[in-house]
Amino acid sequence: MTTDELAEFYRDYIACLNRRDWPALRQFVHEDVAHNARPLGLPGYRAMLERDIREIPDLQFHIEMLISAPPRIAARLKFDCAPVGTFLGLAVNGKRVSFCENVFYEFRDGKIRQVWSVIDKLAIEAQL
Repeated sequence: MTTDELAEFYRDYIACLNRRDWPALRQFVHEDVAHNARPLGLPGYRAMLERDIREIPDLQFHIEMLISAPPRIAARLKFDCAPVGTFLGLAVNGKRVSFCENVFYEFRDGKIRQVWSVIDKLAIEAQL
């Protein structure tokens, strides 16, 4: 994929997440996907996302920054949401919080194969 094609593919992936279109994940995510060096496979990756939505029902992914350099994407995602209970070990309990996630993706066979992400937990702690 070209730089522009990869960026558009990523935007489509984020739209898929925001629609909660879990069956469509296989269009974007490799069967052998890993998250933070932990092999999950597509079923485990989907389960991780579904758990996130259970914990944060109003979760929406907003791209704040996107750098496309095939076969990789770097993104800064912005969140403004209200986790229902404990999130990242913090008792958020429905309070609205804003935070970012810095995430890097590596693509193989035209799909997301590796994901490395870091959430700004300090930003959440400061709001509690």
